[in-house]
This record gives sequence, C-alpha cells and structure tokens, in this order.
Amino acid sequence: MIPKNMESFLSEYLPKATFKARLKKVQGKCYLEFSNLDVHLLSHLGIISDKVGPHLVALIWDEDSPLEIGGYVVVDSLAGGRPSMGGIRMLPNITPSDIYNLARGMTLKNAAANLPYGGGKAGIVAERDLSPEKHTEVVRGFAQLIRRYKEIYLPGPDVGTNDADMKTIAIENGLDNALSKPADMGGNRIDELGAAAGGVIIALQTLLEIMPRLRILTQFANLEIPNIKDLNILIQGFGAVGAHAARILKERLPEAKVIGISDLEGYLYNESGLPIGELFILWKENKLVTNIYFKNQIISEGYKHPTKFSTNADNLLLENAFCFIPAAPIFNYLCVRSSENPSITVDRMGKWSVIIEGANTYSPDPNRKTARIRMEQIVYREKGVMIANDYLVNSGGVIFAAQEHIVKTPDHLQIPEEILGNREAVQKWLKDHTNEYTELSKQRLIAGEEYREKVIHNNMIELVEMLTKSPDMLPCTAAEQISLQRLTAKERQRTAKDIMIPIPTIDVKSTIQEAASLIIKEVSDIIAVVSSGKLVGVVTDWDITKAMAEGSKDATLDRIMTKDVITSHPNFTIVDIVRELEQFKISAMPVVEEGIVLGKVNSDLIAQRYVLDLLQSQKPH
Repeated sequence: MIPKNMESFLSEYLPKATFKARLKKVQGKCYLEFSNLDVHLLSHLGIISDKVGPHLVALIWDEDSPLEIGGYVVVDSLAGGRPSMGGIRMLPNITPSDIYNLARGMTLKNAAANLPYGGGKAGIVAERDLSPEKHTEVVRGFAQLIRRYKEIYLPGPDVGTNDADMKTIAIENGLDNALSKPADMGGNRIDELGAAAGGVIIALQTLLEIMPRLRILTQFANLEIPNIKDLNILIQGFGAVGAHAARILKERLPEAKVIGISDLEGYLYNESGLPIGELFILWKENKLVTNIYFKNQIISEGYKHPTKFSTNADNLLLENAFCFIPAAPIFNYLCVRSSENPSITVDRMGKWSVIIEGANTYSPDPNRKTARIRMEQIVYREKGVMIANDYLVNSGGVIFAAQEHIVKTPDHLQIPEEILGNREAVQKWLKDHTNEYTELSKQRLIAGEEYREKVIHNNMIELVEMLTKSPDMLPCTAAEQISLQRLTAKERQRTAKDIMIPIPTIDVKSTIQEAASLIIKEVSDIIAVVSSGKLVGVVTDWDITKAMAEGSKDATLDRIMTKDVITSHPNFTIVDIVRELEQFKISAMPVVEEGIVLGKVNSDLIAQRYVLDLLQSQKPH
C-alpha cells in the first residue's frame, strides 16, 4: 500500500503517462526510476539536475503490504566512490527534492571527508507517531525495497531513524548493507558517542589556533581570540549533535563555557555558563530540557536565578558569544529577508566571531543558494564572522559510519545468507559471536576517531587558507570548491571497473528473436554474445531491428553479431575509455577481463564525469 502523502504527491507532480510508462513491479514492489538525463521529468519532482548528478532518483513502495511502506532513494553521485553513502530520514511530508538536496550535501560531505564513497540519501514517508512495532515493520519493509540498490546505496540513520533501525536493515540485507549499527553487530555507536558533534568541537579547536591568519582580511582586522577561560558558546538545538557538542567541549576544553542552548520548547541563557553535565543527563532522559530545567530549577527563584529562560527558542540568536553553533535541523538559521522564514534575520543577530555549523544547511537549490550567498555577504564580509560550513565540520558521523565498510567484516562473521530476514536466528548468530563483534567495534571506533581528527583539522586549515588567498570569496563557495576539487581528483583516478554497469549476456546459439526479447526486458541497447562463458561478439538494438526487418528472426546470433569487438579492460581510466569511444566512433563497449564479460561502459556514464567543468564554471562571489 502506497503512503497517502506519497500518493498525493505523485498524482500532483508526475504526469500519469510517465507514471505508467516508467513503473516497474517486482513481486509487488514498485519502482519509478529516473537519472540525470531525465531533466524534464526530474523538474516535475522539484529536482534540477547538473553535471554532478543525480545518478538515480527512485520512488519506491510496496503495494502488497497492508502497511503504508514507501519513500524515495537518491544517489546523487558515484564520482567519489561506489557505493554512495547517506542516511534514511523518516518523516510524513518528505519529498524527492528534500532527499535530493540532502544527497547533494552527502556528495560534498563525503568528498570533504576524503571518504571513498559517493553521496546518497533516502526518505521513508511515514507518520511520526507510529508504535514501536509498526515503526520496525515499516523499516523492515523499506529495507526489502532498497535491497535492489545495495550496490550503489549504503544507508545509515538520520532524522526519524536510529541505530536500531540500521540493525533491522542489516538483518534483512546483510551486515555490509547498513551503517551505524549497534555494537553487537560491530557498529560504531554513533548516536551514543556524538560522532558528528566531536567534529564540530575539533573544528572549533582548530579555528582558535588558525583564525588569527584572517586578520589580513579587512573585516577581520580587529579580530580578538579569547583565552579558553573566556571562550563562550551558544548552541541552537540541544539534541543529538548539540547536546554531545556541549559534553565534548567540556571534556576537551573544560574552562570554556556554554552560555546558551535552545530546543523546541525554548532557550536557556547564563553568561556565567550553564550546567552542561546536568543538562546532558536531562537530555538523555527527556530529549527536551529547557522547559524542564525552568520548572525544576528556575521557577522557584524567579528573577533571582542567574539563568534566563524564554519560550521563544529563536531568541537565543539575539545573544552575544564568541562562537555560535547551529545544530537544529533548520536550513535558514540566518537570512537577510524575513520572508525566507529564518530563525532570525541578520540585522537582529547577536555579536559573534565564528559560526560552526553542526546542522545540515547546504542545498543545491538555486533559490536557497542565492539566499545563502546574501546571508554570507553580510555576516562574513561585512560583520566579520567566520563561517565553518556544515559538510566540512559535521562529517564525524559519516566518518565513524564509514569505518564499518572500510574496516571489513571478516567472512566468518558475515550473517549466513539463509538466515537473513529471520530476526531470532540472526540474534542467536550475533550472541554466539559477541566477543568478536565487540572487538571489531573497538577497532572501528579507534579508526574513526583518528580519521575524524585528521580530516576536520585539515578542512579548517584549507578553508582559512583559501579565504585568505581570495579576499572576495565567501565561505560557502570556498567549502564547495574544496569538496569538488577532491571529487574531481578522485574522478580522474576512476576506472572502468568503478563506473561500469551490467550488460545482458546471451549464448551465441540463441535466436535473433530471443535476443530481441532480452533487449526489451533489460532495456539495453547492446548485449554481449558469449560462448562457453566467454565473449565472442556483441549485438545492438539496430542489428536486431535490421535482421527482423529482413525476416531473419529465427536465425542464430552468429549471423548478425559483430565479432571484432572493441572492449575495455577493467583497469582502463576514464580518459582511456573516452579515447576508445571517440576513436572507434562507438557509444558503448563491454568491460572484459580474460574473455569474461564484467559489465559495460557507455557515453552516458562518461557524461557524468565532467565535475571539473562544473568546478571551473563557478566563479567566486
């Protein structure tokens, strides 16, 4: 059954003819799939494609389930590596464009973290108030839907999902097909450890060391860096990132003070510093802390209490501090125009010296990018506030999660194929190997901590160096260029094996009629002809059309196939592939090693490689 919100969205934004023509069904599971070549159709979904992506936009649901199970998968780019990596959001009104925006953020975040993965994201369309049992069943059903994409998409948790949900997905699809799993699966305990939050504090520590370099820029001529005991911080959104950022700050810089926090119920402010240890415990127990702290600690003393409370959470941004950390799921925490519905407009913001974005604030949407540029032109260029952009600093979560794929699961710890989907059997398997999974979890944690420290420290140095070399450049432009430069460097190193896609194969003794049926079934313009498992020729849709027109449908393929096949070795670089396609004036060729057909590469795949063109076309603002 398709989720109601998803069904109404599809009926409003997608032409009925497209719906019918593109719909694929596999045992009740429904798939509508688009690539970045479907420019017009993607525009109906609010997605503007470019030379980076998206590689895939899929609208998926299970029509046979009595539950409403469905949502979206977006693989933005595989230029950084394969598969793509990104979390699953679970919200009632999520749209394909929302998921695309987040997927593009993951492309840049994974590139900025120098991880060997592309950028992807998924969204489950579901109500917030599902019972725990129904929530798990929806996640389980969605896991079965996304199994189709396991070669190109690697899920983790996001808003509305958690580590337990990733365990559910791993039970269905295997240990290596979900990230941020619990420790009993060898996972990295990302929620518990505050992986993303730790990156924010590493960024702050690095900037305290290197921000004096910014004084060569006019707007930072009078920049003052406080002593640690005078360092004060505001945190918007005392949640999974904000609460852990406050905790980690006190561990790494114990003399620093968090003087203000906010959540959905209001904000707390105390210029002498808030009791972070107490508030963190409250958060772990209740998730919302400001109103509870007001009732338990402030109300009895009234105005005599040194801590201020307000039910208007956005007013936290009126307060002054050296550092402001936006860590709430709000894109527009600052904007120039009130019509853009920001937390606060830039003319009312407090006095800050640095903003370190713990929340995901990037969007490829042209209107949002324009709004962001307007904001930075005032906040960074005129007010002299350094901005450390989200995907350069809050990538700790993906760094920790990636270790579950980088530090491989030993073969003997892989869940046997025959018990996948059987929760009880998988639980017994995990229990029988508890010690080994615990040790694997520790190895991955150590690797994640070391990698996070190095990457985010280097990101801040690179960001400040780029800004000081180009006085007219904005932080958002610099951050995007850092990620795209890394993406381009990786892309140049990619090989045919990295980018190839499946190619249908057929035995040489098959008839032209059988080949025609295969081309229609697989929606492929070329098929590989094999004999004893090895390539002997290729047949194109044109070859078959010509033979059918001549009345040769019952002839065997050796009559029409091309025997002298131009092939690509799996180690051919993209430049090698382009050279072969252009030299022989062909649009596709099989990838072959020792006669065995591994896949194919074609001009459509190569068209996605020109990230460098996009990079060079972007001018500093």
